[in-house]
Amino acid sequence: MKITYNSARPDLVLPEYGRSIQNMVNFCVNIEDREERNKCAMSMISIMGNLFPHLRDIEDFKHKLWDHLHIMSDFQLDVDSPYPKPDRETFQEKPKRVAYPSGQIKYGHYGQTIEKIIDQVMAEEDEEKRKELAVSVANLMKRTYVVWNQNSVRDEVIANDLRKLSDGKLIVENPEEALASTKEVMQQMGVNTNTNTNKGKQQNRGRKRSNQGRKGPRKKRN
Repeated sequence: MKITYNSARPDLVLPEYGRSIQNMVNFCVNIEDREERNKCAMSMISIMGNLFPHLRDIEDFKHKLWDHLHIMSDFQLDVDSPYPKPDRETFQEKPKRVAYPSGQIKYGHYGQTIEKIIDQVMAEEDEEKRKELAVSVANLMKRTYVVWNQNSVRDEVIANDLRKLSDGKLIVENPEEALASTKEVMQQMGVNTNTNTNKGKQQNRGRKRSNQGRKGPRKKRN
């Protein structure tokens, strides 16, 4: 299994949000349906805000989050933002970075950012909103898993990992229906869906040739 290290990936525009958030932003940009793209953007703003609750008292905090979202999308995100969409010319200076989190990571392939997001979603008091955010986080976990492992993953595994990381407080019901398909995720993240299939075919062909070599020529029957 080939692992792609962060050093071999493109630099992050705003590193304080982490690669998982950047991957989610990239996914939002590529959603064709505008309504679904708007929902994705709103979920991203909520998740980004929950990452830094201590900054909520800062003036125009939400406006800054929307600006950050557009910056991370390379100004390609086309959504119905409550604020004017910024452009490159007016954003020559990058926002100040937020300090990186520290501590032990339970699941290395998900990263500390996702664990922090989960903690913030668990603190959401509105039950319906908490359920919606749980699905968004599960989809984010699935994309992170696929990118890290370069392989598919069952939806039940993602839902179970989310349940464990949230101490049983975040449950995704019917994950096969709630989560994006593995094929869709792999295509959106640029993962070759034929890699594992082709690899298996090559291995099978190798075994056949090896077996034929051991058997030797067949003898003719009298």
